[in-house]
Amino acid sequence: MDNKQISLEVVNPNAAGIDIGSRSHWVSVGQNAQDVSEFGVYSHDQLAMCAWLHSKGVTSIAMESTGTYWQNLFSTLVGEGFDVILVNGRQTKNIKGKKTDIKDCQWIQKLHSLGLLSASFLPDSDTDTIRTYSRHRNNLLNQAANCTKRMQKYLRLMNMRLDIVVRDIDGLTGQSIIKAFIEGEHRGEQLAKLRHFNCRKTEGEIAKALQYNGRKDYLFAFTQEWESYRHIQLQMKNTDAQINLLLKNIIDKGNNKISGGRVLSHHLPKGSSRLKIAFRNTANAIGNLKEGWLVDFFKRINYKKGREAAVSALARKLAVIVWNMITKATKYNPPTQYLYLDEKRKAGIVKRIRKQIAKFELSKEELGYAIA
Repeated sequence: MDNKQISLEVVNPNAAGIDIGSRSHWVSVGQNAQDVSEFGVYSHDQLAMCAWLHSKGVTSIAMESTGTYWQNLFSTLVGEGFDVILVNGRQTKNIKGKKTDIKDCQWIQKLHSLGLLSASFLPDSDTDTIRTYSRHRNNLLNQAANCTKRMQKYLRLMNMRLDIVVRDIDGLTGQSIIKAFIEGEHRGEQLAKLRHFNCRKTEGEIAKALQYNGRKDYLFAFTQEWESYRHIQLQMKNTDAQINLLLKNIIDKGNNKISGGRVLSHHLPKGSSRLKIAFRNTANAIGNLKEGWLVDFFKRINYKKGREAAVSALARKLAVIVWNMITKATKYNPPTQYLYLDEKRKAGIVKRIRKQIAKFELSKEELGYAIA
């Protein structure tokens, strides 16, 4: 059988390949030794690389997405007018033999010149900025969770079993008790009085769980962790403010027609599909709850017209409620007032007592006092 040869057509004749490194970048514009050059990572090194590529007639460049080392160079090359594609390292790791930086950049250049590399997705500037803020916020969230775990450990070592009597030690009851404990109140009976009225545990149960053993070293470490936790919470609040400000600017930029620094027209879209989906998902979740005025409304519509109509009706009602809260700064006041846990218990006891009185037909005289 005759040997068959397959030739590949050169798609990008003026192509270059760059192997990204932490301390230097290797650039290839061909497959010969004189076609390869090394450059540093500083700004003047990047500008020197751009000048060298221009002198070689390069118009298109492929580079690997190695860590975060590629980002500054990518911006510089795009600013200098090059057509730059960022490729995943898995597309360029098929080279055989001993691996070197020179071979890597020549392999990337060869693949790119033959059109065998596909560009990775790169978000626009606004999306990239939001992603940076969001990733930073997620890191802060993980740090706060780690602080909470360490605080729980020190509380256990001090025999302060706050984790048993409250659902979250950073909730309303937990924070009130922790602040008072750090400020010097170590008596469990006094700390238990700071219990929020919606807490499931009674003051007596909480007091039994909070019996400080006097370990000052653990108290010092716990105080340090609490201060770190509060600082992280403040950082998260500031990050949220930055995200909200950026989103507001993006929305304003998309809705405003600006020329010469002046707003010529302002247009708000009639509706948002994302907002509609959010309201409908919320309405559907409310329909699965057991009690509440909105739940009663959902069930009435569901009984008459079906669940789909109930979801739509409740979604519209939620939109009206949110609109009034935002535009008129009015609090949400449902016709049926929400009862906290203690109030629910009291109402349940009263209901059972009234039911027993009616069952045994007890008179006011037999009870010894008048019934309202």
